[in-house]
This record gives sequence, structure tokens and C-alpha cells, in this order.
Amino acid sequence: RRFARSPPETLLDVFLLHAQRRPRQPLLIFQDKLYTYKDMDLRSNQAAWVLQRCLCLSPGVTVAVFLPNSPTYLWTWLALAKLGCVMACVNTNARGQALRHALEAAGATLLLTSPGERGQRGRSGSCGDTGGCGHQ
Repeated sequence: RRFARSPPETLLDVFLLHAQRRPRQPLLIFQDKLYTYKDMDLRSNQAAWVLQRCLCLSPGVTVAVFLPNSPTYLWTWLALAKLGCVMACVNTNARGQALRHALEAAGATLLLTSPGERGQRGRSGSCGDTGGCGHQ
């Protein structure tokens, strides 16, 4: 039934419904920390706000995500979905030619990564850097 709807119901729709109906229900346990639907909804809203304000993301933009498995990955995915962006998942084990191929195949115009993955410090253009939007 859900796939027959027009427009079809998305995973974001299902998440938002659960967040509204069961905000205090556990969604994720990671390293002994419990995250509820409300926690994830709030964090993804914060991430969406920052991504939109600092990177001027708009619906339809493809963003490559190069993040390790953690709660951050989940709220980043939700944030991008809330903004209408396409998320290209990039395996954090990929290096060299395999990584280059994955990024080229994704056709992404932006790469989101954690500080441990970016390879160098002080990359300009991110929030807080002189080339960014000035938001902290």
C-alpha cells in the first residue's frame, strides 16, 4: 500500500511519523548512549539548518557522505533528506583509485566527512573558516 501512494511514502516520512507518535521511544543505542526518535529529529534539524545556512544546500543537490558508522551518520542522512538532497554513501574504507571512482560515480558536488577522514587540517570553506559562512 505504501508504494502505491502518489507520491510514494519515503523512509523520512516513516521516521517523522514515528518521531511524532513516539518521541521518547528508543531508536538507537550506540556505545552505551541511547538516542530516541526525538533526539534524532532534533539533531537532524540542527544539522539541516547548519548545512543549509553554511553550504547553501538546496533540493536535488547530491552530497557524498564519507562518515564512519555512528549516530552522526544517521542524523546527517536525515538532515539531507529533510533538505531534499540526494545522499551518496561512500565507504570509509575506500582509498586511492576506489575512492576517486566512488566520488566520480556519485556525481556529488559536495563531500561531507569527519575531521579524522579529511586528511588535512584547516580546509577552507567549512563553517567557521574564513572562506565559509561565518556560523559556528
